Amino acid sequence: MIHSTTLIAILLIALTTYSTRVLGYLLLKNRTLSPRQKKVLDIVPGCVLISVIAPYFVSSHVSDMVAIVITVFAATRCSLLPTVVISMVSTALLRLLLV
Repeated sequence: MIHSTTLIAILLIALTTYSTRVLGYLLLKNRTLSPRQKKVLDIVPGCVLISVIAPYFVSSHVSDMVAIVITVFAATRCSLLPTVVISMVSTALLRLLLV
């Protein structure tokens, strides 16, 4: 069963990630963006995700460390959405199996 604090954290992370993308486009909708500026706006949600998972790099739990390796591997092979799904599923399964 998922804890309420975990669910709240997931929802807030999703809201933050979505907000960065939407607000960026809404604030800049009447401007012509250079290709470089467009790339920066596309990268912002990934940066938010990295800031959320970065503390797990110092985790002492084997399941978290293995999940990080799986996530990094997935990130080199997949786009953002599949990488997030793979990381969430692998973390959940590893925590279930290795706890």
